[in-house]
Amino acid sequence: MAIAWTPSTVQLRALKLSLFLLCLAPFLTLVAGAFGVAGLALGANPVEALIHGNGDWALRFLLITLAVTPLRHLTGLAWLVRLRRMLGLFAFFYAVMHFLTYTVIDQRLDAQVIVEDIVERPYITIGMLALVLMSPLAVTSTNRMMRRLGRRWRAIHLLVYPISLLGVWHFWWQVKQDILEPAVYASILALLLGYRIWRRMRSRAPRDVLRAVRSS
Repeated sequence: MAIAWTPSTVQLRALKLSLFLLCLAPFLTLVAGAFGVAGLALGANPVEALIHGNGDWALRFLLITLAVTPLRHLTGLAWLVRLRRMLGLFAFFYAVMHFLTYTVIDQRLDAQVIVEDIVERPYITIGMLALVLMSPLAVTSTNRMMRRLGRRWRAIHLLVYPISLLGVWHFWWQVKQDILEPAVYASILALLLGYRIWRRMRSRAPRDVLRAVRSS
């Protein structure tokens, strides 16, 4: 059942500010844990915890971003779309932090080791490809770029689908034994993509019938 509520401009700004702080909270928690602030800790291997933590949140925000459209359809809350850009940018932010923690802190900017890892470790290759594909989405996320690119903007942002597949694949290959968590992410992604395919097929059916009637 659709929910007939539209926030005012002030309410929407408050929602965006609250969402921004909520999205930033995992990163601040990771940083606090790295420095032992407020009794937080990242365990015996804090660098690995930082790498995995940022990577996990990148994937989570990517899936949350993909969930906005189905949620808008199911609830009738059209204004949810205005929160999608922030969610997508946070997915990119955490992916960049994931990459920087690995390259700067873990590998100490050793270019030879980093290149060897990207070439020789398939899950890192896939993760790097996903990050590269995310970059044009982040760069073209502004209203100005949307107007400038026109229809091409939508084509570029369809990259979110292969990016999400690569993100889940990257995580799945990284896990050596317990695949429960990547399996959960893969199931969520399958549900989100399946919904889109179902909706597309349902919207095309009436047009196909009408076309058949006109041609008969």
